[in-house]
Amino acid sequence: MLFDQITIIDSCRLTEEGIQEIATFSRQPLLRYYDVPTSDEETLARIGQSDCVLVSWQTPVSADVIATAPSLKYIGMCCSLYSEAAANVDIAKARELGIRVLGVRDYGDEGVVEYIFAQLIHLFKGYGSYQWKPQPVELGGKSIGIVGLGTLGKMVARTALHFGMEVYYFGRTRQPEVEREGIHYLPLHELLSTCDAVTTHLPKHTILLDEQAFLVKKPNSILINTSLGPTFDVQACFSWLQNDPTSFGIFDSDGIGAHYQPFSNLNNVLLYPRSAGFTEESKVRLTQKVIANLTSL
Repeated sequence: MLFDQITIIDSCRLTEEGIQEIATFSRQPLLRYYDVPTSDEETLARIGQSDCVLVSWQTPVSADVIATAPSLKYIGMCCSLYSEAAANVDIAKARELGIRVLGVRDYGDEGVVEYIFAQLIHLFKGYGSYQWKPQPVELGGKSIGIVGLGTLGKMVARTALHFGMEVYYFGRTRQPEVEREGIHYLPLHELLSTCDAVTTHLPKHTILLDEQAFLVKKPNSILINTSLGPTFDVQACFSWLQNDPTSFGIFDSDGIGAHYQPFSNLNNVLLYPRSAGFTEESKVRLTQKVIANLTSL
């Protein structure tokens, strides 16, 4: 399908080669913005007369924006789309107006898995400034709990099995097929009180771990989050780490969000100032999936 005008309305983290290919889907020269609009009005101004826009997870595309954009036919989400409720685009309004919305999935998972186990190995062995136990320990025989067993959660679980870890999961539904692999289901609070390390993989801005969750969490344990936004009550997590210096938090810039600075003052928090899943390879995969969506129209 050929569009009259394609606009990339924020920094979508696509490859330059991919952007050149995307431009071939537009009759007019492709318009491109490199920062995030700060209001609906600015978003709408960037869309203008475009009938196709590409947007990252950082820019909300509200019902008002969608209803007001005069020519819009397609919104390409250059980010993960797991559910309408978690999307930064008002998909229901778009559907009501006959505007197609397509997102992508599973483009940054490999980098996240590598990050999680790199951090655990460093922490368990004491390779850097932090050490979990008084002496270096191995991953084998330690327990890890995975909250959210989607594609990424399964990748983490299977990697943990290769290291000889005891692997548990919590999710909205039981998954008998993965349980046959030796990945065991536990209710959330039992998982938190049992596992040496817990890693959360939830939709954007889904807060599941409340104050009670941290009251039952195993002492001298680890919490990892690389989801888009904290998956926990921020104050409860901060207090837990502050009150138990033998426990550790491992967060990338996505997982800690706007709370990077206060958590950086804690001596038992390992922070990564970038998105764990954003690698050169993930950028290529994202671009390929965005182009595949355009091709499918």
